[in-house]
Amino acid sequence: MPKRNPISWETIPVKTRIIFLVAVFCVFAGIGFANDIIDMGRWTAPRLAWSVVVIGGFAVAYAVNGFIFRNRSWKVLIPLIVVQFAIMGFLANRFRDAPIPARMDAAQTNRLHNRMLFDGVAVIVTVVLGYVGFVHVSINEARRYARTQAEKATLESEMAAAREVQRVMVPEVLPAVRGYAIESVYRPASEVGGDFFQVIPLRSGRTLIAIGDVSGKGLRAAMIVSMIVGMLRTLSGFTEEPADILADLNHRECDRGERAFATCLVIRFEEDGKLTLANAGHPPLYLNGAELPFAGSLPLGIAETADYAQTTLEMGLGDRAVLFTDGVVEARNPAGELFGFPRVEEMLRNGASAGAVAEAAQQYGQNDDLTVIGITRVA
Repeated sequence: MPKRNPISWETIPVKTRIIFLVAVFCVFAGIGFANDIIDMGRWTAPRLAWSVVVIGGFAVAYAVNGFIFRNRSWKVLIPLIVVQFAIMGFLANRFRDAPIPARMDAAQTNRLHNRMLFDGVAVIVTVVLGYVGFVHVSINEARRYARTQAEKATLESEMAAAREVQRVMVPEVLPAVRGYAIESVYRPASEVGGDFFQVIPLRSGRTLIAIGDVSGKGLRAAMIVSMIVGMLRTLSGFTEEPADILADLNHRECDRGERAFATCLVIRFEEDGKLTLANAGHPPLYLNGAELPFAGSLPLGIAETADYAQTTLEMGLGDRAVLFTDGVVEARNPAGELFGFPRVEEMLRNGASAGAVAEAAQQYGQNDDLTVIGITRVA
């Protein structure tokens, strides 16, 4: 059976904590009055008052100790018990009980009756106040738990929808690209990530491959990615020029007015090995283990006037291009050292696959989404 998460003292609202502790005080303070009843009302007023405060106060201390220290509470519990008994013993010695009279006259009998009545009413009042507090806390916590569960169910539903969106924006099965073999690896840092890539067949018979990374993580990043992927597919139906696609994407992202940006690298593949590329602030493409230099460019959504240059190159038979998101080079080990571009470049020069690069970065210390795509010309 899965273990249930214990209630954390810090997560309970302050008002609820106060009411609970007051209720604990009241219930256990009644023990002081009950002890006076057992002693036939012979306690002096100072001893009775101090006993009520000490018993109730230490009950509160025991409750707080249990919440805060949990399995280690016994380490504090034993000293608390010792201190409480020491204080109660001091009160007994400091305030001696009244002597037991051999015979009771009418005045003494009336005094005892009034004292018993006072103690009895005090016990009833403290117990009632305590239980009213417990009932109030129970109802409030039940309502809070119900709200939390409802919010959790809503969030899980939204996350399920986001994961379904992610399944579209990070395809599990890639379409065949004539003349090329494609390998892709995607490993999100959380349930829903901000990386995306697409392989889009074009009307001309060529193929568009896009890879990108939205700032942030989680549900919001996934929603932004879904919009970018939708716009990317729409724009590819109007133009096949990577620079024009990035310019239109940037314009639409800037028009949305959200404080989010995305990097994106768009490549058009042709059957004869010709590649046409445009980059919007994304890590460079590596061809046969060597970095392909790009002119500096801004990510999407930063400036509406951003300009994106277009570059062409040729891939020969057996050549391999590798694309990845910055989560690969920004993987960080426990000592705080980055995985870095030099390690990636060395692995690629030695013929490492996309899966090997992603695995190495993840084992090094993943703290962001990882996406690696390997493209080899086979014909």
